Amino acid sequence: MVGVKRRLQAAVPPCVFLLLVAYFLWSATQGDRGLRAMAQREEDLRGAQAMLARAEAETAVWERRVASLRSAHIDRDALDERARAMLNLSHPDDVIVLYPNNQKLF
Repeated sequence: MVGVKRRLQAAVPPCVFLLLVAYFLWSATQGDRGLRAMAQREEDLRGAQAMLARAEAETAVWERRVASLRSAHIDRDALDERARAMLNLSHPDDVIVLYPNNQKLF
């Protein structure tokens, strides 16, 4: 009986140590700040960077359009085209080509 008790007491610290190591390994991979969470954050970051790039490209397009409408740099053709499109008007000398509503030109 004494030998079993002594062996059991000798086995408890290594078992506790192994359980502690197993907990930290699990936490390092599965926890809130583990490897899987880091991979998810990196994927979210890539998605956000792609959205930022699209937004910056759209902003650049609008900035060019607005810059072309300033009085010092006004592009008369662009202004004329935009005014006719918004007012749904045409010049008597214009040639108008009709196309179906569901078909886009560009």
